[in-house]
Amino acid sequence: MPVALVDQLYFTRESWRIGLTGLTEREAETAFDPQNSISWMVGHLAAHEQTLWLKIAQGHELDTTVNLCRPGQPAVNPPYDAMLAAWEQIIVAANTYLDALTPQDLQGFLTLNNEPMRESIGTMLHRLIYHYWYHLGELQAIRQQLGHTDLPQFIGRIPESAQYRINP
Repeated sequence: MPVALVDQLYFTRESWRIGLTGLTEREAETAFDPQNSISWMVGHLAAHEQTLWLKIAQGHELDTTVNLCRPGQPAVNPPYDAMLAAWEQIIVAANTYLDALTPQDLQGFLTLNNEPMRESIGTMLHRLIYHYWYHLGELQAIRQQLGHTDLPQFIGRIPESAQYRINP
């Protein structure tokens, strides 16, 4: 069983998936200036996960197209289906690493260029979870601008998926 904080990431991803439900490619690729498109957000979160859990933690990348959605890159509206497929592939690969983490690992630091990173693995998990929630709010706002009216009114399925527990 993954550590509790990893479970929170998985719950957050489930909430992200719920927020994407019912979108068309055209809608996901629409940008309301100055906001980015939803397809960009999917690629952006995929790039964040890939950077942390695949590139830095394990030394490899699965899909370099998501790097178009990294901070500092020119604005793009990438194909939604490609970004969603990349996100799915990246999180499946990331889960192998995340599922093996222990509570002690969360206090440790990944290394980049032979130097420990400034944030612990646990802090990076927190940052990623909060990053998802930031974009989930933005996603809901864009869906409202697109005219969607039947949006989720609460945060996920907490009783089934996010019960409080203490790590063993």
